[in-house]
Amino acid sequence: MLSPFLSWRPPLLLLLLSRWPVWAQAPVAATLTGTWRTLNCPEACACAPGGQANCSGRALHAVPAGLSPGVRALLLAHNRVHALPPGAFVGAYALLRLDLSENGLRWVHARAFWGLDALQRLDLSANQLEALAPGTFASLRALSDLSLADNRLVRLEPTALGALPLLRALSLQDNELPALAPGLLSGLPALNSLGLRGNPWVCGCALRPLCAWLRRHPRPAPEAETLLCVSPGRLTLSPLTAFPDAAFRHCAQSLAPRDLVVVYALGPVSFLASLAACLALGSLLVACRTRRGCAAAGGDL
Repeated sequence: MLSPFLSWRPPLLLLLLSRWPVWAQAPVAATLTGTWRTLNCPEACACAPGGQANCSGRALHAVPAGLSPGVRALLLAHNRVHALPPGAFVGAYALLRLDLSENGLRWVHARAFWGLDALQRLDLSANQLEALAPGTFASLRALSDLSLADNRLVRLEPTALGALPLLRALSLQDNELPALAPGLLSGLPALNSLGLRGNPWVCGCALRPLCAWLRRHPRPAPEAETLLCVSPGRLTLSPLTAFPDAAFRHCAQSLAPRDLVVVYALGPVSFLASLAACLALGSLLVACRTRRGCAAAGGDL
């Protein structure tokens, strides 16, 4: 007959062995979760596995501090971030997606996005941007999707976008753009989606580059047939695609960059040469008059 001790010992051992994985794993899981939140999640945000930091709708006035390479998607929509200073996202150099829509954003420093070399998607829609500084997006070489829709842009310079070789989608709808600056789209070879509706297009010489681009790239702007001029009077409600290049023959041809270099180089040189020639001619004239005066004085003697 087994003793009472031996009779209850196996169940006790089984109980201990069955619960051992729970005891062993729980502290490890808690430690990993705590470590991820401590090292990668900004304090004002709610974070999820995979590196998404959701900071939307929290009345934030600035980009939250504490960003790290663990943050892959930063959602800052529906806040009050009115300005982006230099290095606004320092530490988040592995960021792939950034949403800053509906913040009342008015000002973006030219170096605000520096360090975000891996960024692929940037949403700046539904803000109050009127202009963008040269070089604003120049460092975002991996960018594939950029939305500037529903802002107050009256002009977008090519130097603001720079050369973005991987950009596939650009949203410019619902702004105050009367035309697109020459060269704006030439640095976007991969572009296959371009949003243009909702802008007050003026069918004049300034619209020539956009009309030419739409004729060469009919697919990236499927809405092109519905893009209409709002002025001048005689062309109001004319579709942009209705203007062949012959319609712009009266417009002065813009100078190529090489021609501009020649003009700017020869201008100062020609001015200095003219000034030197005038000084030399004046000196010669004075010398001649002086010599004649001396000769006349010698004759009188």
